[in-house]
Amino acid sequence: MALEKLNNKQTNLDRLQIVLVDTETDENIGSVCRAMKTMGLSRLAIVSNSRYHEDSIRKLAIHAFDIYEQHKRYSTLSEAVSDSILTIGATRRRGKFRKYFSYLPEQLTEKINSLGPGIVSIVFGRESDGLTLRELSICDAAVRIPTSKDFPSLNLAQAVQIIAYELRRGLTDTDGYRPIERNQLEKTVDTIVESLESIDFFKQQEKLELRQFYRDIFARAGLSKQESDRIEKHFRKMAAVKIYK
Repeated sequence: MALEKLNNKQTNLDRLQIVLVDTETDENIGSVCRAMKTMGLSRLAIVSNSRYHEDSIRKLAIHAFDIYEQHKRYSTLSEAVSDSILTIGATRRRGKFRKYFSYLPEQLTEKINSLGPGIVSIVFGRESDGLTLRELSICDAAVRIPTSKDFPSLNLAQAVQIIAYELRRGLTDTDGYRPIERNQLEKTVDTIVESLESIDFFKQQEKLELRQFYRDIFARAGLSKQESDRIEKHFRKMAAVKIYK
């Protein structure tokens, strides 16, 4: 029984994807690989067109170099998270144009525990200035590590290590329903926006902000396929009422 629980937990950890966006140094990639492997994470994606030096990565990764060897490379963040049921951006900054909502690491663990099977991506930005507003807008929510106000900045690998530790410590067996993946989520939000636009709902810049608002809420809610289909049906019906009138 104990072995079965351990295997189930590892299966849950295997669906976690660490995404690095434009990491600036080879050494940090190696350190991230080591941080991941010590916590049982193996799925690494890198969003960058840069060429990294494997010798430098291997030096810091040590026995975790296989994580880098098996990583997937993407040219855009959208491609890297297209199959994810939940995408979380790691950032300590908060505000209207960054993210309305930010999890603590232990809260993120609880959220993932409430979801069924599917890839969960955790996105980390550049060492110098983190994730851009555009990149954060692709994420469904943020996760932040509470640090000292006097010196709040963490090394990239340290941030990955802390969040990976909390996930390993708190994740339980995967169960429950399977939330929709990002492509279906985007389709549902598109339907809402197009329906509201057809009845002249938007004023000035409301369209972009409301689209982000609905997408973040639905992603955190972990909509099922049946729920997303029903929401789309309601908004299409609302739009049709005005057309018929």
